[in-house]
Amino acid sequence: MSGPLDGIRVLDLTRVVMGPLATQILADQGADVILIEAADGDTNRVMGPGPHAELSGIALNLLRNKKSVSLDLKSELGRQAIAALVRSSDVVVSTMRPQVLVRLGLDYSTLTAFRPDLVYCQAQGFRLDGPKANDPAYDDIIQAATGVSDLVGRVTGQPGLLPTIYADKVCGLVIAQAVSAALVQRERTGRGQHIEVAMDQTMTAFNLVEHGAGAIAEPPVHAPGRPATGYPRVLTPQRRPHPSQDGWVHLLPYSPAHYMRLFGDAGLPDALTDPRYADMRATISNSDSLYADVRRITPTRTTQDWLDYCRVVGIPATRVATLQDLVDDLPLRDHPAVGQFRMTPALANFAGQADVLRRPAPLIGADTDAVLAELGLDVAAAG
Repeated sequence: MSGPLDGIRVLDLTRVVMGPLATQILADQGADVILIEAADGDTNRVMGPGPHAELSGIALNLLRNKKSVSLDLKSELGRQAIAALVRSSDVVVSTMRPQVLVRLGLDYSTLTAFRPDLVYCQAQGFRLDGPKANDPAYDDIIQAATGVSDLVGRVTGQPGLLPTIYADKVCGLVIAQAVSAALVQRERTGRGQHIEVAMDQTMTAFNLVEHGAGAIAEPPVHAPGRPATGYPRVLTPQRRPHPSQDGWVHLLPYSPAHYMRLFGDAGLPDALTDPRYADMRATISNSDSLYADVRRITPTRTTQDWLDYCRVVGIPATRVATLQDLVDDLPLRDHPAVGQFRMTPALANFAGQADVLRRPAPLIGADTDAVLAELGLDVAAAG
């Protein structure tokens, strides 16, 4: 069985990670994704090492299941190809800034003249109706602008950034979800949609799910000596993996019953009557001292002993995996240009979709001739 988006064509005008992740998700779910690239290819092709000059390790998975068409969007052929592609596409996803889209004739108003029921998703750093709409933005900028640096500073003592392209990936997920929702709407109404995914708006909403905390109320409410913003349980420096006799383990006693059982079995005094976990509110408020006590008892057993114990008593626990552990567990797949590569898993599994990988990541412009010929354009003129 093919993926749930089989038969949907997506014109991909994105670069780097946010947009390409969104279109990778759509491609994994069966969409026919046509990536438009300049002659030198997308930035993600050179983001770190890889087995081929045009395929970094990042690109090998980010560009899978896509076709690559190399076009000069300022040329007459480029304009003709885009018009023809839009007519045959259900979705356009772009991460270009608004002024660039207008200059290239790739804005919503222009493209919907070719296909009125188009689902058009426009993603950029800042809201279209704000003064920063055309400002450049990357993940680091959005992390700093949407409270992530403040959160890191509350734990470490100094504003910082998460060591992952967090905003890019969250916004990529939102793009894919929004496109799917708009396709459902079009199926019901026959109307297309103009979607805006502004990274600052998306990440503000995402970060304030828990960290808006008591500041969401008006007037704000907070515990004495604590700011109204921030979810205390996840802001304690004690929230980290625990040392065991032979390495590391992560335990998460979450409920009062978990703490009562864990501390009782460990022989801590007053385990049955400790007011720090009298109820769930107390447990959350006292996370700092509770987590510190957990760290004091974990060196008494091996990692496997803790995993066995926690499984019996129902406390969530896990080994602490390295990135290499995760990579080692990935399946090997064949690629015509690089030999074998390790394929990252799809973000969701659909019953009956036996294999997500329909085609490996293409080299730059690998599908230009075939796609232009399908559109009835002069293939020889592409050069």
